[in-house]
Amino acid sequence: MLETTGEAGPATQVKENGAHFKAGLIDFTAGSLGGIALVYVSQPLDTVKVKMQSFPTLYKNMGDCLLETFKTDGIYRGLYAGTLPSIVANVAENSILFAGYGVCQKFIANIEGHKSVDELSSLSNACAGVIASFFSSFTLCPTELVKCKLQSLREVSNNAKQTEVKHITPFQLTRQIFKQEGILGFYRGLGPTMAREMPGYFCFFGGYEGTRELLRKPDQKKDEIGLLRTMAAGSVGGICLWTAIFPADVIKSRVQIGNIKTNMFIMGMKIARTEGIGALYCGLKPTIIRTIPATAVLFVVYEYSKKFMTQIF
Repeated sequence: MLETTGEAGPATQVKENGAHFKAGLIDFTAGSLGGIALVYVSQPLDTVKVKMQSFPTLYKNMGDCLLETFKTDGIYRGLYAGTLPSIVANVAENSILFAGYGVCQKFIANIEGHKSVDELSSLSNACAGVIASFFSSFTLCPTELVKCKLQSLREVSNNAKQTEVKHITPFQLTRQIFKQEGILGFYRGLGPTMAREMPGYFCFFGGYEGTRELLRKPDQKKDEIGLLRTMAAGSVGGICLWTAIFPADVIKSRVQIGNIKTNMFIMGMKIARTEGIGALYCGLKPTIIRTIPATAVLFVVYEYSKKFMTQIF
């Protein structure tokens, strides 16, 4: 009897560790797939957002920026500029974010004494999102920096009074940043990125999980609410995210594109003082329009690919 008990303990532990690893890998993969889908849906309006944030006086409105970018640079080099680093950024961010989110949900469930993460409140889920976003910021910052620079090549060239826009590949730009500034050059804007991500994902996951809770029937689990309600919950999460953190995102874009070394709070005060508070929300409209389908697709791909992989593995 004693020998059997001694052998069962390690075997059970190995089985539990294997289950945790499998769950983490599924979350990681589902987050990656969601990130890819999000980029292809949202990239044109993300380009408009970055341009309006960094050059607020250059365009009359969202439509003017969209049309001018299309006329001048076309689809591939214009509206879809920075797509490759966007995919890398979103895959890196969302894979780590959702894998971390799953781990943090389990951690908080253990602390609160719940048997399942399904028992967590919207507030607890929001807190899990905050912790997960801290880690995802380190993978997001370098790739977003490259993306933002690629998206604003023409505007930066015009400001520098260059007669011709010199197009550059993501690899060439990455090599250039590394040669000029080293590894630390890729983490310019890390402070604003964290200031954006951590409160942002509190609102993101809180809004998403809270909406799923509201939309489910009394006898339903949240992952059984169906496609359209999942999309609606994802859209609400995205709107909550961007409305809450947009000023920090404006500061991040300015810091990364302009290679500015000023403290983010000083930078924010300078923008508000010289350009008005409205400048901190320049580009919010295309962002909200973009985020409704983008986050809807993100969560649908994440939830349904996660469910599919859980069933077959």
